[in-house]
Amino acid sequence: MGTSGSNQVSRRRVFYIPGYDPIHPRRYRELYRKEGAAQAAISGYEIGLKPVPKGANYGWSVTAEMDGSRVETTFEVLVWSDIVRDSMSTSIPATYLQLVRTAWVYIASGALWRLMKLRKGPVIAALYPIGMLLGQLLLAYALGALALWAGKAVLIPLLGAVGHVIAGFAGVGAFVALLRWFKKKDGKLFAYYLMHDYSYSASSRGANPPELEERIAAFSDTIAEAMQSDTDEVLVVGHSSGAHLGVSILADLIRQGRVPVQGPALSFLSLGQVVPMVSFLPEAHRLRADLQYLAARDELAWVDVTAPGDGCAFALCDPVTVSGVAPAEKKWPLVFSAAFTQTLSPARWKEIRWRFFRLHFQYLCAFDRPKDYDYFRITAGPLTLGNRYAGRKPSGSRIDHAVSKYTSVAA
Repeated sequence: MGTSGSNQVSRRRVFYIPGYDPIHPRRYRELYRKEGAAQAAISGYEIGLKPVPKGANYGWSVTAEMDGSRVETTFEVLVWSDIVRDSMSTSIPATYLQLVRTAWVYIASGALWRLMKLRKGPVIAALYPIGMLLGQLLLAYALGALALWAGKAVLIPLLGAVGHVIAGFAGVGAFVALLRWFKKKDGKLFAYYLMHDYSYSASSRGANPPELEERIAAFSDTIAEAMQSDTDEVLVVGHSSGAHLGVSILADLIRQGRVPVQGPALSFLSLGQVVPMVSFLPEAHRLRADLQYLAARDELAWVDVTAPGDGCAFALCDPVTVSGVAPAEKKWPLVFSAAFTQTLSPARWKEIRWRFFRLHFQYLCAFDRPKDYDYFRITAGPLTLGNRYAGRKPSGSRIDHAVSKYTSVAA
């Protein structure tokens, strides 16, 4: 593993890769500010944020006093929200076409059945937008039929054939109006959002679209530059869909020989990962090759944290092994649980346990009964990721056997 030669960190660069999220990256700064202050109050350390000069990526600076050490950390968000927004800018009919195509890809390829052998939560989350959108379509059809029936009953006796036409327009109008209302309310229902999310990978059957490959290359260049800087650790954090982007970014970085032997320690923290949703698809050759490659490298430390309480993640599923590409010399990732039911008080757990999207972001938030996972100690504390979890055993309940039907690593 690349190392600065010291177990202690005084300067760190963190690169955060969001999941499939169209929101401006300031959201992550404010979340870090709020939750970092809460965790500091609970755990007895000091942490503060300040702005940094505007650069290519959105970021902020963190100063922390932990365990008798002062650490300066610079955060950058590797933004791909523009790609996300472009993929979401579809009409209602186009979304229903995505529904049919996505369902067909996962069912016909056999990926859905294999995913169900892992965790039910994320599979239910994947089926949710299908059920919700079909339910919306059914309700809109029922409302349209009711409007048509009522219009005929009232207007035909009065207007004859003209009444029939007007009733038809009323039925179609009611049908369209209700579908538009449902889409307008998707900020609470998340049916369209999730459909676009799953459709993005399914549309290419697991291969990276060209625009995403270009962004991965740009992100690799950014991290390569950081590896040449005077810092002690370069930490890449991939959350949700950002985890599998992180795998490919770091695999490219190491393949290209851009990790200096005497440079900063290189660390990768994957949180709430959904890697199997992509790696189980037929054309995900690139991702499977990157998983296989990264799992055996000495140039980095890779820790994968999930929790069974997070129904949107493939909790405790080793992303390399379940994808069927574990090499004989496999070293990574270290897989363990954030154990929400133990690290959150009963009152706090009761408050958020049914807020599924909030739970999916809990890895980035404060725990009122923290154990050995603390996002703020990892990103702003005095130890590298590898040193922090040196000797840490993986969770015994992890799923650590091959499940994917597709294991090819070359197109």
